[in-house]
This record gives sequence, C-alpha cells and structure tokens, in this order.
Amino acid sequence: MLEGVVAGLDKIAARRGRLPALPTHLKTGIDGEEAVYFYLLRKGYTVVARRWSAGNLPGDLDLIAWQGQLLCFIEVKARTARDLTPAETAVDEHKRRILRRLARRYVRQLPGQRAPQTRFDVISAYLIPGQPDEFTHFENAFGWDERRRD
Repeated sequence: MLEGVVAGLDKIAARRGRLPALPTHLKTGIDGEEAVYFYLLRKGYTVVARRWSAGNLPGDLDLIAWQGQLLCFIEVKARTARDLTPAETAVDEHKRRILRRLARRYVRQLPGQRAPQTRFDVISAYLIPGQPDEFTHFENAFGWDERRRD
C-alpha cells in the first residue's frame, strides 16, 4: 500500500512541476532504486540507507540493508527494456572497486568494535512499461577481494 501511495505522490509532484527535470537514464535509476527498496521491504530486509555517499569519495551506495545480522550493500541496475546484455553486467571491476571503497568507509563509521558480517548484492530491476516490475537478485554477487568471495 505504501508503495502505491509513494507512486501516486510522485505522479502528482510531476504534474505540478515539483520534480526536477532529469535525463531519462537518471530517472530510470531513481525509479529502479525506489522499486527495489519496496522489494527488499517485502522480503523482510531493514533498509537503513539510500544513496549513501562518503562525501569526499566518488560514487554512492544505492541501498544499505540488514538481513538479520548480515549487512548488505546493494547495487541497483534498472532498465526499461531487455537488451542483449543483462543489466547486472554493468557492475564491472571498476564499479566493484568503488563500491568496496564506499562500503569500507560505511563500516568504519558504525558504532562498536567489531565490523558486522557483510555481503555485496546486485539487483537488476526491469521496469518495462505495461508489465509488472521484475527483479533478479544476485546475493553475494562479489566479495571484498576480486580473487575470491568473502
């Protein structure tokens, strides 16, 4: 129900010109992150941050959520059509390096002496007009090290 209310408010804001004019690919990304946020809530995750950035480091972490005692850093790749290449392939080595650096910074600022167990997920969101949203969730898509999964 909350998802429907948020979507309705977004439509009203857009009609009133209250939303900033964004390039289509950025709007698709934001819509995908919002859809995945509600998807994770339905799966029982506790989302604690959206579009978290360290300020002085480039990039951001799309979503940060707890699944029980496990802290998940979630990268969202949204598309409005199915191309030959799946959305998740956009998370290349360079992107993974950026995500790891941001995740390390996030973990360091958490209270307590021990870092929690963590996982990096990638979720492909296909938001094809006229069709139900479709999600492919890759849990533990990559680890802290490029050579092995942690």
